[in-house]
Amino acid sequence: MKIRIFGREPALALNTLSAVLGLLVTFNVGLTEVQAGWIVAGTSAILGAIAAALTRPIAVQAFTALVATVASGVAAFGYEVAPTTTAAINGALLAVIMFITRGQVSPANPSAPATAEPPRAV
Repeated sequence: MKIRIFGREPALALNTLSAVLGLLVTFNVGLTEVQAGWIVAGTSAILGAIAAALTRPIAVQAFTALVATVASGVAAFGYEVAPTTTAAINGALLAVIMFITRGQVSPANPSAPATAEPPRAV
């Protein structure tokens, strides 16, 4: 049995949720640039870590989360851009990276060990 979220693979569902939450920041909800940056970067990091834990190999999804989080953080804290720009950068990066890495990850089997080695015959 593989783990599913809303009937979909965890990486797809969680990265889409991260992009949607980033999009919500763009709807002028009264956030400062710093607050929006923390929300977008934090959401990317937390949901990316959860997705990495639920997929195999972990490295592909961890890389996706790292790139999206760093890009959001640089946009928000390094360049003083509007919250809409931070969210747009995050959403675009998540979409492109998910498209590129989609075929390289699969849901984790919760009963299987986290190692990549097959079980040995005794």
